[in-house]
Amino acid sequence: MPPLSDLPRAIALDGVSNLRDLGGWPVAGGRVRFGRVFRAAALAGMTAADTERFAALGIRTVCDLRGRQESAAAPSPPDALRGVRTHALSIEPSVGASLRDILATREATGADAHDLMRQAYVAYALEWSHRYRTLFDLLLDPAGTPLLFHCSAGKDRTGFGAALILTVLGATRETVMADYLATRRHWRGDAEMAASLPEAAAAALLGVAPELLDAAFATIEGEYGSFGRFATERLGLDPARVERLRAALVAPEQ
Repeated sequence: MPPLSDLPRAIALDGVSNLRDLGGWPVAGGRVRFGRVFRAAALAGMTAADTERFAALGIRTVCDLRGRQESAAAPSPPDALRGVRTHALSIEPSVGASLRDILATREATGADAHDLMRQAYVAYALEWSHRYRTLFDLLLDPAGTPLLFHCSAGKDRTGFGAALILTVLGATRETVMADYLATRRHWRGDAEMAASLPEAAAAALLGVAPELLDAAFATIEGEYGSFGRFATERLGLDPARVERLRAALVAPEQ
């Protein structure tokens, strides 16, 4: 296994950023197996050369967490996903609509944007957990992996999904956060959005803030008392299913 300093293992594509393997991260009893679960930003920009590299990953299932309009505006290239099962697990972005309301009356500040992002993360946990439940169902399907899940930037909806997977597998909060913050190194950003917003608001929306993920997990613990209860009630992960997931995705310590 590679040292933790070499994680996450990124896959370089010309038209897709923030594509990386969840493999190698330490979890209870071992490490996540390489080549089973991948996370990424949107796949719309894939080139012909990217298609070949992508095919080499052997991905069977792609889960798109983007909202319906986002997916329609930047569809994943069908040639690149030929033979891959695709699932629209749409998590509609509420931040953009709220931000437009703010911009219509005044200039959005960094605090405004940060508060909107915090609300979005709480919603991922409480309002959109059924989408993540389906993601886990697909991970538990023997024909479902290797599986890739993505949103637009691969940092928020995808970042929360990765945090859920690692936590269910028994990763420490430190490990979960290390994967979450790796987006700072692997996402190329959104220059168009950055240019269209006040600088402070753009920095908050396009940044990767640990306190947002902390807010989501604090909400889970506050509402359910423990992550385990949340996983059982909202993600459909009773102990037997968790053990099945671990058997499929965790390489035991030697």
